Amino acid sequence: MIRHIVLIRFRADVSEDRIAAIFADLHAIRDRIPGIGAIHAGRSDSPEQIERGYLHGFTIDFAGWDALAAYQAHPDHTRVGAALVAHAQGGLDGILVFDLPCGTP
Repeated sequence: MIRHIVLIRFRADVSEDRIAAIFADLHAIRDRIPGIGAIHAGRSDSPEQIERGYLHGFTIDFAGWDALAAYQAHPDHTRVGAALVAHAQGGLDGILVFDLPCGTP
């Protein structure tokens, strides 16, 4: 399994309602692309408070690298990704992506 982790620094003028709409669009992708497991998205509630401006994020679990590649090539990913970049502080500079292989090696 691959856990796709995305952290976002949204611009200050982006409302929580707009962020929720982007995340809802992201959740809808699950039913359209094979190999996607759980999707979790939202605002950080960390008691450590060391988010360094990355106050929102999401994770998507993929069955494997092929499923992640299919997601990356899918037009719905392109559309949601464009919305994230358009609303992130500094565009792409306001987004951090980390893909973590999980499970037994």
